[in-house]
Order: sequence, then structure tokens, then C-alpha cells
Amino acid sequence: MATAPPGTPGILGAVVVVHGGQSLSTEPTSAIQLSVLRMVPVARAIRHALRGSGIVVGRPRLRLRGWNGADASPVDDLTALLDGIGQRHGPVPIVLIGHSMGGRAALRVAGHPLVSAVAGLAPWVPPGEPVGQLAGRRVLLAHGTADRVTSPAETWAYADRARGIGPVATIEVHHGEHALLRRARLWHRIAADFTRISFALPTRDGALTDACAGAGHTVLLPAGPPGLLAGLPARHTRSCGITGPATATRSSPTAPAAPPPAGPAEGEPPTHALGRGLPHRAELSAGAG
Repeated sequence: MATAPPGTPGILGAVVVVHGGQSLSTEPTSAIQLSVLRMVPVARAIRHALRGSGIVVGRPRLRLRGWNGADASPVDDLTALLDGIGQRHGPVPIVLIGHSMGGRAALRVAGHPLVSAVAGLAPWVPPGEPVGQLAGRRVLLAHGTADRVTSPAETWAYADRARGIGPVATIEVHHGEHALLRRARLWHRIAADFTRISFALPTRDGALTDACAGAGHTVLLPAGPPGLLAGLPARHTRSCGITGPATATRSSPTAPAAPPPAGPAEGEPPTHALGRGLPHRAELSAGAG
């Protein structure tokens, strides 16, 4: 996220949107890498939702494509970025939004003193992933039922462990796949609404906003025939009103039909510079308001 020009008033907060990658790879990332590009519209939706708020939205490009075992390569990049924001702008609140491997990285660094909230979209959270760092943070985990790259079941298991530390909201997106392309506008709205809630900004009423702000499990069903909700208690169904008719239901998480792989396989130029001092290739595009 780039440094604001001299004389620019201080920012009121920051959002960092973190792209996905692979479980193992020491190749450098690329601006045209699909996982990097997928975060462009996500960041744009968040920026639109925060326009005029004085909050900056950043989209870093990590140095390496892979997590790389104990090296946890993205963690150093994000920690350096968060430290840099604090050095330049003081103790401003930061919200992290991460996808896939980026979700794992965002959750892992959530214990940084500037982080107030973190969301993982189709996150990669294998068994044994720590949760203690989430204490005192607003946490949202969202996963699609059609994801065959990262595991919804592992996400719900991670959420259950994290609830021993504090409240965690979970959203199950029916027919949502790993790239967040199917029902894309819904995924973008989840990220944008969670961000506004995390900064205590007004949000529109509705089931999705309630899901992002809550601490339970919400199932988002697509439009379908009346029989789609057969057997669900009427008091648990609500209209979501996003991208056409949809329904939010409180329910228990469901496991995927088939086990996914062990980890993920696998933009626009920066508009400002909030991330000087980052490692080489760890770029951030940002825009305020």
C-alpha cells in the first residue's frame, strides 16, 4: 500500500487483501498470476464500499508463490507490511482479507497489534494450524461447498477450535468453488460488508450483514425451487437479496462430497506507494476513499 503524498492527512485505517498461491513453490509471483488477478475485483468492491471513509485498501503481491512448509513464506511479507504501516501511519486499525493460501497467511498474522479483524475466503487451514493469535479479533471464515482445492471441512474444524478463543462467524456458500468466480458478486459483498462492519461503519440490513457480524454458522443457498428448503425450520430462513434471490439459513456445516488436495495449487499496477521497505516484489496497490 503506498505512502500517501507529503501533506496528505493521516489515514483512519487500512484493509489488506491477500492473494492465494501454492503449498510449495519458490518461484516469484507475477502481476499476471491468476490468484493475484482474482483479488483485483475483491479489492475494488471493498474500496467502493469504503469510499469517502479515509480508509485505505491495499492489495499486496507476495514475493513467492508458495507457503513452503515451516518457512511460511507469506508470513514474513505480511508482517513486514503491517510493521511498515504502523511506522508510517501510527496505530491505525487494519482489517485483513485473504483468499486460499492468503487466507492462511492473514489468519496466521492476525495477532499483530494493529490487526483488528480478519476474514478468510476459501482459506487453506490444514489440521494443526494455530488459533491463539485470533484472540480479541473479529473473525470470519467463508467457504464454498463446491471447493475441491481447499477443504470446507477443515475450515469448519478450524472455526470450531478458534471458537475456544473467541467468537467466529462462518458462512457456507452453496455451489461456491475455490476461485470465487461462481456467485462472484456474493463473495465480493461478503468481503465488503465484513470490512464495513469491522470499521463500525453503517451497513445495509439483511441476512448477509447479520452473518458477517455474527458468531454462528450461516448457509447461503442460491435461488431455486420451493422444495430447496424442504425440511428446514421456517424460523431459520431469511431472504438475502444479493445477486438475485438467495436464502440464508442457520445450519451445521457440511463436509465436501470428496476430499480435496492437501493444499492449493494455484494485476493492476500500484496506484500509490503505503508499503515502502517491503521485500522485493511485495507490491501493494492502494486507493483511499
